[in-house]
Amino acid sequence: MDLKILEIASDNKNQKIIKNHTHCSKLKNSICGDEIQIKLMIKQNKIIDFGYQGESCIYCQATASLLSKILINSDKTKIKELCTDADSYFQGNFKIIKKRWSLLDKLFKQKNLARKECILLPFKTLKKIISN
Repeated sequence: MDLKILEIASDNKNQKIIKNHTHCSKLKNSICGDEIQIKLMIKQNKIIDFGYQGESCIYCQATASLLSKILINSDKTKIKELCTDADSYFQGNFKIIKKRWSLLDKLFKQKNLARKECILLPFKTLKKIISN
């Protein structure tokens, strides 16, 4: 286990309930059973608040923590861009994350490819939010 992943996941200040959320989605990973729910407060296409909860592994928690940091105070359109780049990374474009999302570089490493589904679950949850 990478200690950096544990450190990222332990930064859980956005692991919270947002009562007045405007957007919400919940997904479960059928492979390992990880489950995550993400609630956003979006006003005028800007993400004002980001909260996540769930029963999930350390990789999924670390991803949700990083996404909350990246997306708070960002435009809603950034979600689609982030999700597309995450998919691209796991399809072999390993430079995309380092080039565009340096904060995710700590998690997106080739040694974590086996945890692809765990890492992508929060991205898929966010993608579901913007597709509704």
